[in-house]
Amino acid sequence: MTDNDYLIAWGLYAFAALGCLLVWFKLTGWMWRYLREPLRVIGAVLLFCPTIVDPAKDQYAPALAISVLDLALKVGNNVWRAVLDLATYGAIALGLYVIFALIRLPFLRKKKARLAHAEAAAAQAAAEQKEHDEPYADPDAGRFASQSPASTPAPAPSGRYRVEPKL
Repeated sequence: MTDNDYLIAWGLYAFAALGCLLVWFKLTGWMWRYLREPLRVIGAVLLFCPTIVDPAKDQYAPALAISVLDLALKVGNNVWRAVLDLATYGAIALGLYVIFALIRLPFLRKKKARLAHAEAAAAQAAAEQKEHDEPYADPDAGRFASQSPASTPAPAPSGRYRVEPKL
């Protein structure tokens, strides 16, 4: 295999792996965030982790492909090296994800508190709007409350009345 063929093969594999990663993202999209994100990290590690095939030629291949082919065909001794590379890269990637999640946690809590405060303010504004919906109505008398003749308002003078919209 020439260097040009080697680079073409890696380019095709990278394109196919990106497609597989996109499908994996779609498959895990419905899950809870703290289950979905580590599964996506594990999928990326499985697809993009390289391992050395021939130390003399300094050629690499996907570790998952090497381990599956060596186990299925029972040839070569690269299985343990590929599994070790997968475990190492997986541990590093999951460790970085845990650090990222711990840094992100205070920001998410602050955002959740801010949203709760905004919802409470909106509910209070809606309650005040409902309370002041009829500014000229008597708040103590309901629709069917009996009113005494003394508490009935005096008839308004005849003439044109101006109705203004409430903003």
